[in-house]
Amino acid sequence: MSIHLEPDPSISPRIQFGTELRKLRLSAGLTQRKLCAAIHLSISQLSMIENGHRPPTLDLARRMDEAMGSGTALTDLLDRLNRAAAQLPRWFRPWLDFEREAEALRMWACLMIPGLLQTEDYARAILSRRPGSAAGQVEEHVTARMNRQEILKRAVPPLLWVILDEGVLHRPIAGPEVMKGQFERLLQDSENLHISIQILPYSAQNVLGLLGSFTIADPPRGKHPAAYIDSQSLEDRVSDRPDDLKNLAFRYDSIRADALPRRESLNMIKETIRRWTT
Repeated sequence: MSIHLEPDPSISPRIQFGTELRKLRLSAGLTQRKLCAAIHLSISQLSMIENGHRPPTLDLARRMDEAMGSGTALTDLLDRLNRAAAQLPRWFRPWLDFEREAEALRMWACLMIPGLLQTEDYARAILSRRPGSAAGQVEEHVTARMNRQEILKRAVPPLLWVILDEGVLHRPIAGPEVMKGQFERLLQDSENLHISIQILPYSAQNVLGLLGSFTIADPPRGKHPAAYIDSQSLEDRVSDRPDDLKNLAFRYDSIRADALPRRESLNMIKETIRRWTT
């Protein structure tokens, strides 16, 4: 039996693999107990994989394919999922599951437009300036960033509460056409009922935002929230420590209290488009 499964960028890789594994197991008429006996795995471990709580290995996926007669379906899917993840920096990968599973994402961006709202050209301008980046690698990274945005196209996408520092509107990441296109994209996104965009003006004199950008992921009930902290460090960018989350939530609320209302924020973006156009 030949089955071809493709990665879905809007779903956590662990959840997608577990879902497909369960479908194939039921299609083969195997209970968890029978499959576990065939591949020498405990039922608790198999349940964790099917529920997306534990990642499988390629060897285990291969043994599952053999036991279920599914050809190389799971092996190929896992290989594609691993290659898709490899296009993103290693320190960023732990964040993907939190981002994909979140019911809401609270974002503060003080330097540039967040990746989930970037245009291809804006993202390319940023990623092409990384030291040592080859043209082929840049395009892979741009594709990976655009694939992350698939979560916004789900039937029930996460709520995005985005606050941008006014400086983001004025910082020339690329040429005028790219910048104009990026801010037009923001106006389009603002029409989405799941997306709120506000601007923190210079006049607010809010210093908490100067400490750096961050995103808080609010998960479904029963799961722990987590945060992505943007910094020059290559480690500890993702945290689910209660003290960190409490501090970031306080910082976010303080920044939002000083941000312009949504309509005034959109007017500022429109004025920015006119400035980049002229």
